[in-house]
Amino acid sequence: MKKIQMVDLKSQYEKIKNEIDKSIINVIESTAFINGPEVNNFQSDLEKYLGIKHVIPCANGTDALQVAMMALGLKPGDEVIAPSFTFVATAEVIALLGLTPVLVDVNPDTFNIDPKAIIKAITPKTKAIVPVHLFGQCCDMDAIIEIAVENNLFIIEDTCQAIGADFKMKDSSVKKAGTIGHIGCTSFFPSKNLGCYGDGGAIFTNDDELAKKLRIIVNHGMTVRYYHDMIGVNSRLDSFQAAVLRIKLKHLDEYADAREKAASYYDRAFEGCLKLKTPTRFEKSTHVFHQYTLVTNNVDRLKLIEFLQERGIPAMVYYPIPMHLQKAYQDSRYHEGEFPVSESLSKNVISLPMHTELDEEQLEHISNAVLEFVNEN
Repeated sequence: MKKIQMVDLKSQYEKIKNEIDKSIINVIESTAFINGPEVNNFQSDLEKYLGIKHVIPCANGTDALQVAMMALGLKPGDEVIAPSFTFVATAEVIALLGLTPVLVDVNPDTFNIDPKAIIKAITPKTKAIVPVHLFGQCCDMDAIIEIAVENNLFIIEDTCQAIGADFKMKDSSVKKAGTIGHIGCTSFFPSKNLGCYGDGGAIFTNDDELAKKLRIIVNHGMTVRYYHDMIGVNSRLDSFQAAVLRIKLKHLDEYADAREKAASYYDRAFEGCLKLKTPTRFEKSTHVFHQYTLVTNNVDRLKLIEFLQERGIPAMVYYPIPMHLQKAYQDSRYHEGEFPVSESLSKNVISLPMHTELDEEQLEHISNAVLEFVNEN
């Protein structure tokens, strides 16, 4: 049996090695390392895949979120609502810009931001909502759009973990994650479903004026070289990463299918185990399984992780501390017990290996080991 990894990038690369190597060599031979044709080609390909007018490549997913908020003209003191159960980048950029992160609880089934919690958190200072499409499926965007329209709020989708997922709108139209709000943001970190071989990110929008601002901001605020019309940043996707992403984008739906098959195997294996809750599929969204995350019940999670490691199986906890209890984001508005769902998930979730290269032998070994532990302890 092959060594089990949380993400097997080497095996994935070996399957597309000839395509990848050729693309990288083409970049080297062209010497167009910054803003070269590969960046423009990838941008165009991703626009077609997502069905959106504008893709603005940038250096990473965190930059994508920051640039989005800058383009929307958010000012220090403005409040931005985000989930407490997520990766730090979402709250991080809000705080970095002098905005006020307003954290809220999540849905216990999907782990995504709870629309009812959003409504309760809105004040006259609220300007935007950041729904994070966590672990691979979309938030309830119909409900979030309704809230945003009623309260004149911007929606900035964080789709770093759900690129390629489809959301069925209430009018029966289908839209890709990241294309539903005012702006969508993603990361191309290597472990993502669409990952490059370094850092990378992108911003999406259908708004022509917003797209213009976003392009200016990522390029030092320049419209014409050395003429700076806005305060900007230096955030570029380099040609090597674009070349890799352009190849991998062709395989993205194939990768999603492989992840779904692995997830379905896990689901069947753990069906009926009262100590494990398998991921809930939100009926309005497809699930591209960036992570396969179980919720444990009366299980010693630390001992389970140690047990799995002894059998050559990695496991991770995303995320062990919710944002409102992190030292950097402590606030007098929040206290332990404030967001019971986020706090419970942080104490009880565990993510198993999930990637495109998992085979049945590995899946059987992983699921049998998990069941052995939970059934005997």
